[in-house]
Amino acid sequence: MSRRRARFIVFQSLFELDFQSFKLKKLEPINIFEKNVEELEDKEQYDFIKNLFFGVLEKRETIDSMIEKAAPEWPINQINIVDRNVLRLGIFELIFSDPEAVPPKVAINEAIEIAKSFGSDSSGRFINGVLGTVFREMSNL
Repeated sequence: MSRRRARFIVFQSLFELDFQSFKLKKLEPINIFEKNVEELEDKEQYDFIKNLFFGVLEKRETIDSMIEKAAPEWPINQINIVDRNVLRLGIFELIFSDPEAVPPKVAINEAIEIAKSFGSDSSGRFINGVLGTVFREMSNL
């Protein structure tokens, strides 16, 4: 399994967790994670997916404030659910992952590809713009 496919699983899990606000019966994050990785046989990919998914959840408030700062005209709850969760994943990899393991350009490009696969026609450009802004802000520190 490729890292891109692993990121798709993380995105799917984040999307499912976020989408639950519309459901009466909610699953816990661990249940969503376990359901989405139950057929994985590759321990390395399992760990990669687990670290990404739970890392995003742990840093979600910080990440959401970074999104709102980088896209002030778009409050977090007004960003469509696909773009919001792609941004969460992309920013986590961009800011909180080891840049040797996931170079910034890779984090941005992978997020754009996920957005193109699951989002609207403008998702790729939006994700690129927000992540580019976050990266420039990060580079200025």
